Amino acid sequence: MDSRIDRSFVRGRAVLVAGALGLLLAVGGCGASGDSSGSAAKAADAKGAPREGFADEGGAAVSPADGKASGNKKVAKPGGASHVMRTATLSVEVRSVPKAVAAARTAAEGAGGLVASENTERLDDRYETSHLVLRVPQERFGEVLRELSGSGKLLSRTSNAKDVTDQVVDVESRISTQRASVARVRELMDKAEKISDVVALEGELSSRQSDLESLLAQQASLKDRTSLATITLDLTPPDAPDEDGEEEDPGFLDALGGGWDAFVTMLRWIAVAFGAAFPFLLTAALAVVVWRVLRKRRAARRAAGAIRARAAGQGEGTAAS
Repeated sequence: MDSRIDRSFVRGRAVLVAGALGLLLAVGGCGASGDSSGSAAKAADAKGAPREGFADEGGAAVSPADGKASGNKKVAKPGGASHVMRTATLSVEVRSVPKAVAAARTAAEGAGGLVASENTERLDDRYETSHLVLRVPQERFGEVLRELSGSGKLLSRTSNAKDVTDQVVDVESRISTQRASVARVRELMDKAEKISDVVALEGELSSRQSDLESLLAQQASLKDRTSLATITLDLTPPDAPDEDGEEEDPGFLDALGGGWDAFVTMLRWIAVAFGAAFPFLLTAALAVVVWRVLRKRRAARRAAGAIRARAAGQGEGTAAS
């Protein structure tokens, strides 16, 4: 009996020890697997992440200061605003081109924009056309466009929008890289001791500063075109078409108006011709008057001479008798 109890006790202790050893081995295996997986993940991250000053797989070098790409690969700013260039072309038929030009100028300036250019051409004494280029803020683009479209009879309208966000980000990144490059060349110039090194670095600095100025000019141009939209407006007078789009036949009133215009034009040209010939006519009239006066005096002298001669002849005859 005692031997059976001892055997059962021994077996229980053996089972307990085996269970404890199994539990310890299981815990150790989980820890080892966790460490190995963590190490593998870190190794993968280290392998995928670019090192400072080296290019990543896309060919973009990452600066340790700001992490921006300095190669061909562009890194967009998370949550950054988009940059869009908007343009529109309008052709509007209006009754009075000068009034429409003044209204378009008021609309552009009232929206905070300006009239970039204006070209007005007169067709005849009554009609003229105008070509305007307006620059208005992006947020007021639609409002001004609707106002100009409703200023008369809309003949044509085109509108375009171009997203240049990638181009803006690329120029900003290149400017940042170029500024850092210029700063490095300046540091090397400060440390240079030989004149030949200083001359070489000055040439390199001039080239890099020229590239930087070119990039800054591109940035300013992009900023101008994305902050102000461009509207090209053509204003033309009406040509009085009928419903079918053909010219109306002239009526009595049209003929009367045309005849009156021709008569007034003729009188105007006659007045102009008379004004141009008036000095010559006045001179000729004075010459005729002087000639007639001289002719009369000469005739009077001749008549007086004839009378005196006749009187002298009569006196001689009387004396002889």
